[in-house]
Amino acid sequence: MTVTKSLLVALALSLSACAQLKPRPELPMELATPIASTTSLDRAFLPAEESHSGQSAFRLLIEGTEAFVARMHSARMAERTLDVQTYIWHADLTGKLLVHQLLESADRGVRVRLLVDDMDARDKSERIAALSAHPNIEVRVFNPFASRKGTLSFVSESARNFKRINRRMHNKTWIADNRFAIVGGRNLGDEYFGASDEVNFVDLDFGMVGPAVRDASASFDRYWNSPFAYPIELLDASAADKGALEKLRKGLDKFADDSRNSPYAEALRDDPAIQRLASGERPMQWSANYRFVADDPLKISMEKRDAHRAAVSAVILPAMRDAKSSLDVISPYFVPGDKGSTGLVNTAKTGAEVRILTNSLAANDVAAVHGGYSRYRNKLLKGGVQLWELKPVAGSKKDKKDSSVFGSSGASLHTKGFSIDRKTLFVGSYNLDPRSTWLNCEQGVLVESPPLVEQFRAIFEAQTAGSHAWRVTREAGELHWADDQGVSSKDPQTTFSQRFQAWFARVLRIDAQL
Repeated sequence: MTVTKSLLVALALSLSACAQLKPRPELPMELATPIASTTSLDRAFLPAEESHSGQSAFRLLIEGTEAFVARMHSARMAERTLDVQTYIWHADLTGKLLVHQLLESADRGVRVRLLVDDMDARDKSERIAALSAHPNIEVRVFNPFASRKGTLSFVSESARNFKRINRRMHNKTWIADNRFAIVGGRNLGDEYFGASDEVNFVDLDFGMVGPAVRDASASFDRYWNSPFAYPIELLDASAADKGALEKLRKGLDKFADDSRNSPYAEALRDDPAIQRLASGERPMQWSANYRFVADDPLKISMEKRDAHRAAVSAVILPAMRDAKSSLDVISPYFVPGDKGSTGLVNTAKTGAEVRILTNSLAANDVAAVHGGYSRYRNKLLKGGVQLWELKPVAGSKKDKKDSSVFGSSGASLHTKGFSIDRKTLFVGSYNLDPRSTWLNCEQGVLVESPPLVEQFRAIFEAQTAGSHAWRVTREAGELHWADDQGVSSKDPQTTFSQRFQAWFARVLRIDAQL
């Protein structure tokens, strides 16, 4: 490792003297290992890269199983490096199998860098710190809490430092050997890969090959070296020891063995995902016209709104406004605001077909977000924008009482993307809401590819069918929700409590926090 862990432990002792986060000490710059021609992933993709000079290849990872298997197989094939950046990493079937694979890759000599946001990582601090005891694994925590456990300390620190704690790293990146990358909306856990017995998300990633992978690596490096990315040893020195690592390893080995007959373990054995991509059996679309875009990690320290740091919205919002014939948007959390809703209406008035799919109140676990969105429904519908609201997942065990004012990550729609004029597609972590625009750090890829757009539009058509979503319309000044079963004059399948929470959030007018 570049930074000696004994030095980090010593620094941690000074940081832990009080539960107030101190500035991170200056650390040596660490960058992604340059590409070469020596690893299995090099040999798999280098010929295609050389025959498509200046282009990158993209595949939409639509099914959760494929998205999981692509991550696992790329980690198994990696021989140089694995860089992983995530907002959430659950300790469930797929989450544990992914951690187990990272550990196995590190055992083979692969250099692993794991960058996690602390809103989720704090509760898993001891296990995450144990990973960093491995000589080939480094773990950094983005925008961390000074306190590492306890509800009261969490609440106290959040209240004292709300402006900082309220801003999170929402980026999701998986990069193997700087040759293959996955970016998009998926966190790491069962519901993001369709493996949950309860709620499963409709989600989407790009698998990428070519220069776009190096763009993702450059973004990862920028976050990794930012002053807000703290080595876990600085925060939880006592847990970063070999004994904790061995305990974690034994538990993961047993779990992997016990899970060998699970459908996802079987999929790993049956589906050589990366080889199928390299051979063309699973087609990727090559394009020279693409842009990987990520917010400046210093966005979380903005005192005033700065479009240079909020780079994602600065790129994609003008692109959306320039739509000439069609704009299809999927955003699980959709709070367009006055300016955004006016822009969408203006686009519709030029003759473009503007269609939006978001979560219904029944499917949304964040009533506050739905309250913010609902304020703009009438304006959008009057202006010619078409709206659909996704139903709760059929067969889900999710109980309506689980919906809360500020929620978690249990909504059934998680895809974040849009297509423009049947030519350009964006997929990323960005929701069309003020939080993604001005508070959280986000990223994504904008690519010109009609075949990819047609795939996205097929997803849109399937998810807006009457069996999956309600079409929201406005008749005689009243809202109506229609599906293949009939028409309702109020938010369908909702309780009084849910409607009250959404109404209360709408009255509070807290859109800037949504």
